Amino acid sequence: MIKNSVYSSLAVVLILALLSGCGSSSPGSNGSSRSADPITVKIGLLKNVTHAPAFVAIKKGYLQERLGANVKIEVQGFNNGSDLSTAMATGQVDIGYVGPSPVINQYVRSRNIKILSGANNGGAVLVARKGSGVTSVKDLAGKLVAIPTKGSTNEISLRLLLQEQGLKVTSDKSGVQIIAMAPADTLTAMKQGQVDAALLPEPWGTQIANEGFGDIAVEWDQIPPNKGNYPLTIIVSSDDFLKDHRDLAKSILLANEDAIKFIKESPDDTYSLVGDELKELTGKGLDAELIKATLSHLTLTMNIDQDAMKTMAQVAVDAGYVKGVGADGLDLAGLYDLSLLKETQEGK
Repeated sequence: MIKNSVYSSLAVVLILALLSGCGSSSPGSNGSSRSADPITVKIGLLKNVTHAPAFVAIKKGYLQERLGANVKIEVQGFNNGSDLSTAMATGQVDIGYVGPSPVINQYVRSRNIKILSGANNGGAVLVARKGSGVTSVKDLAGKLVAIPTKGSTNEISLRLLLQEQGLKVTSDKSGVQIIAMAPADTLTAMKQGQVDAALLPEPWGTQIANEGFGDIAVEWDQIPPNKGNYPLTIIVSSDDFLKDHRDLAKSILLANEDAIKFIKESPDDTYSLVGDELKELTGKGLDAELIKATLSHLTLTMNIDQDAMKTMAQVAVDAGYVKGVGADGLDLAGLYDLSLLKETQEGK
């Protein structure tokens, strides 16, 4: 009888052990177990309509649904990509939407950031002030041209435009002078005749044209590289977040895919979502027609054109924004981790 009791006790212990094993977290794709503890994911983005996939992913609940109820999402809005990239490299942001040029610059400095996916291509225009005498890129000689921030993707596109026409960037009127200012300040400066033209992400160019004091000199689908088909907004992650939470990074890519699908299938329902998120980020709403114009001036895609990235990187090197490049040129191989994107696209 004692013997049977011992066997019964051992059986109970074995069953409990098996049940405990079944209830443990399954290993993630990086070999680590997914924690059952609550976690906060810090997502960075820019306060631009060109980041519409991020806005929709937030407002439609795609991010929360994909990440799970155990994850708290903190959204941080930035005015420019340089600040966002620095915040990511220093651990203040885990993953986010940003332009490629600031990411390349930061990668060369810190080597602790990865490009995971695209969000949209294109979405910037060259707008010229009425009365400036600028109707084409060649007319920019001797003029003052604004870009949102130094080293931005928009500045790289502007420099490529100038190269195509044999124009040089200078500090005097012998060439083209470039000045960095926030798009809202550029709008005011153009009203006051202080700048001649600007290469800006939408909807700023359209807004300047609609208000009657500027004209679009180069449409979005003519902006280099690749005539508007270049990465303007991409998804990037810190190395630490990708290493520790690869499953969550993939969930964010899936939410981005959900958002892109929604925007394409329901554009009219998208405008209010984007406007609401912009109002939360900036305190100001935006006319639905301007949001509509912006979305019609870009291509939503998760793909990354690495050749276009290489072209933009070389311009950044030539402009002096990327330092310490050896004789063999800039090596961007370690900047990418597109394995999660591949899994997402293959439905794995």
